[in-house]
Amino acid sequence: MKIIDTSAQDVVLAPKSRKDLLVGGSLSVVLLLVAIWLLVPTLGRWAQAEQSVSGERLRFATVNRDDFVRVISVQGRVVAAVSPTLYATQAGTITFAVESGDTVTSGEILATIDSPEIQSQLLQEKSRLSSLQIELQRQGITTRQQQLQNQKAEDAAAIDLKAAQREMQRAAQAFAKGAMIEVDYEKAQDDLETAELLHKHSLLDTALDNERLDFELQTRELSVKQQELLVAELSRQVDELNIVSPVDGIVGNLDVDQKTNVTKNQPVLSVVDLSAFEVEVQISESYADDLAIGMQAEVRTGSSLYLATLVAVSPEIIDNQVTGRVRFNDQVPAGLCQNQRLTTRILLEEKNNVLMVQRGARSTRW
Repeated sequence: MKIIDTSAQDVVLAPKSRKDLLVGGSLSVVLLLVAIWLLVPTLGRWAQAEQSVSGERLRFATVNRDDFVRVISVQGRVVAAVSPTLYATQAGTITFAVESGDTVTSGEILATIDSPEIQSQLLQEKSRLSSLQIELQRQGITTRQQQLQNQKAEDAAAIDLKAAQREMQRAAQAFAKGAMIEVDYEKAQDDLETAELLHKHSLLDTALDNERLDFELQTRELSVKQQELLVAELSRQVDELNIVSPVDGIVGNLDVDQKTNVTKNQPVLSVVDLSAFEVEVQISESYADDLAIGMQAEVRTGSSLYLATLVAVSPEIIDNQVTGRVRFNDQVPAGLCQNQRLTTRILLEEKNNVLMVQRGARSTRW
């Protein structure tokens, strides 16, 4: 069997000219350069991009200037700014004049402590004060009597001195005329010197004795003043046996039962001042570094807003929260109750005329 070759299928091709090769190569180079010029920026952005997001998921907003305010909203409870606890001033039996929840006024007697020891001691010291006052009066009379005696002795010495001076003058005249012997003249001189010394000593004795009398009188006066202070202190302690309300408000809890023996400094009851309220707020610890005393706040009660100020921030974090106190600036809402829940907004930061862009439901600054 004869096998036919493929010579019948072969076609003789004419070789391409050099000009055609140059044109084709140039065109290919130009197309390649254009493609590179177009793809390089896109490839550069792709190389720098860490993550790509579809444009349909993007949200666009207009940047404008506005006032930036950063606040936090927290829940607070109403507490009494003034809620003093009253203590027993002395040991004894207590008798209450009020019950829990009673309305009281400042200075009203809330309870009385029966302390016979203090009351008896006050009576004893008052009696001693009366005795010292009588001793002072007696010392005053004695002083005046002794001063009178000293004055009499001084006057007598002065009279003797004058008599000695006159006798000396007569003796000098008589001795000059030869009517007196020298012995009598010298005796008159001695009498004068004696009278002068006695008068001088009388003056010194009177001054010293008067100084002594004044000192004794002052000692009596100081004893009376000391006793008066002691009586005043005991009177104060007896007055404090009546426990009075320091503020207008209502009586809180009674810490002891009626007619119970109490010890000194034992708490017996509390009074709540309803005219001075504050709001105690619990703030997340994430805002602890931003809080500062004096920040402005708003307290909402019902449909009304009341201006307030942050007046205290606890330095301790409990259960991831910081405790603060907010005080009303001017007007205190009417009808507030102890432990009532209120919404409070605290102004953390405020900047005017800053660049703002909308971000979700909030605005942020740039």
